[in-house]
Amino acid sequence: MLNLERLRTLDAVARHGSVSGAAEGLHVTTSAVSQQLTKLEREAGQPLLAKNGRGVRLTDAGRLLADHAARILSQVEIAQSDLEAQRGRVVGDLRLAAFPTGARGLFPSALSALRAEHPQLRVSSQEMEGEDAVRAVVRGDLDVAVVIDWYNKPTPMPEGMAKRALLDDFADVALPADHPLAGRAEVDLEDFAEDEWITWPEGEFCWEWLMFTLGGKGIEPRVAHVAGEHATQMALIAAGLGVAIAPRLGRGPLPDGVVAVPVRSAMCRHVYAIWRADADRRPSIRAVVDALYAAGVAVQAG
Repeated sequence: MLNLERLRTLDAVARHGSVSGAAEGLHVTTSAVSQQLTKLEREAGQPLLAKNGRGVRLTDAGRLLADHAARILSQVEIAQSDLEAQRGRVVGDLRLAAFPTGARGLFPSALSALRAEHPQLRVSSQEMEGEDAVRAVVRGDLDVAVVIDWYNKPTPMPEGMAKRALLDDFADVALPADHPLAGRAEVDLEDFAEDEWITWPEGEFCWEWLMFTLGGKGIEPRVAHVAGEHATQMALIAAGLGVAIAPRLGRGPLPDGVVAVPVRSAMCRHVYAIWRADADRRPSIRAVVDALYAAGVAVQAG
């Protein structure tokens, strides 16, 4: 009989594309992964992996069995969800992630409420950018992730995911207090065509959105500074070194020397929670999503 944990190991190799990636995803050593695969090959009676340069690839038999493994593990997830739903108790471990300002803006309130209402639920959280978080949920490395769509650029979402809207997060332009437009009630992005910009790192989803949005208005931005941390961006603006887009969720008080001006054609990020549809009935996931939603309502009300 095929061993479930060994099937889980093969599924991880198929999803991550390598033995080392599977080991990292499963939080075990590469040696442990190799041992599990060797035993699974003996159970299957034929090779499942073949050398491919310095790495490995799945054989035809390996791909066939990996496809079955994915379906089997999905059914196991559904069975676990059904058992939890029948029991109706919010218990156990749950892994949660959000993009940095989402974690800052939602997690303190949501996690403290969960601790008070469901003391037997152990939630671990981390910061993770949207596309990485989506992949982690698909792989099963996360149970719930908080991600974003910009109003004009959605995050790619694979099949088999469930989602719930949490809030709409509006964004302003942050600029030095002595900037000529700092006293305006509203601005247009076109007003900053000649300014230097401070942006997120190249390749990140929000950076791609900014280039897409400015390009759509005929603006080729002069990117002077790149900073992943919100606080670093604000410090650079306070020093008079450029302007930036500043979403409101998790923004906190602006430093001296920085003002935020709304954009006339309002820009917003749609913030939502995602999880695997085959885990939809788990009370723990429902409790976490409800707590995140309540935190989002409080943010919008405040």
